[in-house]
Amino acid sequence: MSATLILLVGPRGSGKSTVGPELARRLGWAFADADELVESTAGMSIAAIFAAEGEAGFRDREAAALESLCALPNRVVATGGGAVLRESNRALLKRSGFVVWLTVTPEVAFERMTADPTTAARRPNLTAAGGLGELRELIASREPLYRAVADFTCDTGGASPDAAAAAILTAWTNFRSTSGPAPRSSSG
Repeated sequence: MSATLILLVGPRGSGKSTVGPELARRLGWAFADADELVESTAGMSIAAIFAAEGEAGFRDREAAALESLCALPNRVVATGGGAVLRESNRALLKRSGFVVWLTVTPEVAFERMTADPTTAARRPNLTAAGGLGELRELIASREPLYRAVADFTCDTGGASPDAAAAAILTAWTNFRSTSGPAPRSSSG
């Protein structure tokens, strides 16, 4: 595992793309968003990729983006909410860096997503439920996968991006200094 790569996992609306840049700034590292890399490489939005290639096509592109990003040092990477669905991605994350699971309630994630005007274009519905029902379903089904890869868990529901970044930085610093397991959670 590289001590110079911090990988953020968690559901949509958990704050990966908000906390990530703040954490990278504090470290003097680059920030990368896997979903943005997928979109720029494909030349279309995630919603358009889903429409043209289906979820399997998107997941293939996501896996390629993760492979590319995990090869780069001194970086904070925000993964897509479903990056943990493939076993190969989970193995890649675990061996590549310090993995932080950002947790949030479905209600807070939904509130954040509805406040973002780009949500509809960037985040296609993945279940028939859509909206808050979909978030509840996805978070519940993916929780064991996030837990399996996480070196540290940070609740971002009531935390500012600054406070979450500070908690992650402390956990990462402790992990590096002890070369042992990091603290498992923070309430932000």
